[in-house]
Amino acid sequence: MKMTQNLNEIVEDIVTELRKKTSFEIEASARHVHLSQKTIDELFGIGYQLTPKRPLSQPGQFVSEERVTVQGPKGTLTNVAILGPARKQSQVELSLTDARTLGINPPLRESGHLDQTPGVTLVNGGRQVTLTSGAIVAQRHIHMTPDDAKLFGVKNNDIVSVKTTGERAVTFENVVIRVSDKFATRMHVDFDEANACGLTKGMRGTLYKK
Repeated sequence: MKMTQNLNEIVEDIVTELRKKTSFEIEASARHVHLSQKTIDELFGIGYQLTPKRPLSQPGQFVSEERVTVQGPKGTLTNVAILGPARKQSQVELSLTDARTLGINPPLRESGHLDQTPGVTLVNGGRQVTLTSGAIVAQRHIHMTPDDAKLFGVKNNDIVSVKTTGERAVTFENVVIRVSDKFATRMHVDFDEANACGLTKGMRGTLYKK
């Protein structure tokens, strides 16, 4: 009986390792903002530096202690996280549900692709900044290291499908691959998508090429 248990444990360990090499972790990305130093100065004071609260899975990225309110034509989102460090352009990443709350219609875009996007107003106490553009619904994507890109047989900007597991398993189409030696391999979906697939911590996805 003990030998059988040991064999089962060995098989489980092998299966776990194989899954790690053929899949990747999926993370839910809640609504958040990225701010340029100019916008940080306007909201918090000249030369202000964001205060790291906790690191994110992507190297060098963090959730800051600071929060802002996001205002749109029809509604408001409070206590919205600011992710650091500062970027070249200010950007607001929302789910479709968030966008409806604000009363705007942002396009589905990759991060940083901000042409012809709607603006919102960011508020911190008595300070506020109105962005003329920058609100997007982030296209579902996979951050991937160059080594993992070779392992999965994909390259930067490839479009793939990803199948999840569990009781509410779905297949996500039109997932963009983003490759960099500055990344850790993770797939990011917004909260609408996370709820649709019943995302739980540690859930993994399997990649299918087009």
